[in-house]
Order: sequence, then structure tokens, then C-alpha cells
Amino acid sequence: MKKSYQAIVIGASMGGMEALKMILAQLPDNFSLPVIVVQHQMRDSDDFLAVYLNRHCAIKVKEACAHELILPAYVYIAPAAYHLLIEEDKTLSLSVDLPVNYSIPSIDVLFESAADVYGESLVGVVLTGASADGSQGLKKIKAYGGLTVVQDPNTAEAPKMPSAAIKVTQIDHILPPDKIGVFLRELTNDEG
Repeated sequence: MKKSYQAIVIGASMGGMEALKMILAQLPDNFSLPVIVVQHQMRDSDDFLAVYLNRHCAIKVKEACAHELILPAYVYIAPAAYHLLIEEDKTLSLSVDLPVNYSIPSIDVLFESAADVYGESLVGVVLTGASADGSQGLKKIKAYGGLTVVQDPNTAEAPKMPSAAIKVTQIDHILPPDKIGVFLRELTNDEG
């Protein structure tokens, strides 16, 4: 029996903008899952990333807002200077707590809160980056029965983040970014 997924979380850092563009551009506008993204950004960044990705993708991309209901066919980008979390009622929340892994937003914060809510129905994806953020969160996703995907470090602009995730967790799939979007689409049988 094919497993049914309810949400995808993606973490990226250095080099992530282009990797995200490549992956999200492969998802159709009627993609049946929500995608929640933490891309490390400078504290004073505006919503450029969401606007940029929305221009290049069929799926709707927007900056996440507090108390927003998580819907399919949307990509929610963590705003700069806020941790992005998922609440039990499947809404988004924002936090200005201290940085985790020197990052705010932190990938681990998003991944761990998502694992608590979605359990085995969650897909976690770690992309390019120059820190170890995301590795512990991906480990929790795996421990809760979720699916783990990591960008092949050989294709990453900054291989440290995917390598750190591979080191601490038995990853289900290690793929180049041009194959990750197709893989995610195939999980849902959504047509592009």
C-alpha cells in the first residue's frame, strides 16, 4: 500500500535560492501537498525570496503569516528574523526566540514542530548549506516514520548541510535538485 503524505518541509541555506527554484518549478499549480520552507536569510531581508520564487513557479509561493491555515498547493517561506513553526491545528506560527544553530529562522525548529504534528505523514528535505542546521530535525522526522530526502552533497553549492544530515540519519533518498521536484510530484501522483 502506498503511503499517504500530508506535508513537505524543506530547509536550505547557502545556494538554496537556485536549488529551491529548480525544485519548486517542477511542482504543478494544483500540487496536493503544502510545502513549508526555511531558507536562511539575513535578519533585514524583505520578502524578495517568496516574490522571486512565485514568479518562476506554477505553485503559489508566499511568505508565511502567523495563524495562517496550511493549505495544499501553497509554498510557505519563513520570513527573515522569525522561526517558523507548525501548530497542532495545522496553522503556522512565528517566534522570535533565540537563534538555533546560529540561525533564525532555523530549519531544525520547523522540522521538529512539523514532525510533532504530521508524524509519518511528513516529508523532510535538506538542501545545500554551510551549517549543520536541519540535521537534528531530519533525524526526528525519520524517527517519527516520515520520509527523508537530502540533496546530493556533490551537487550542492555548500555541501556541509546535506553531509551533516547524512551523517546523523539513515536518509531514504539522496538526489540532485533537478530530480527532487519530480520525486515529490511522484509521491502524490500529481501531474505537472
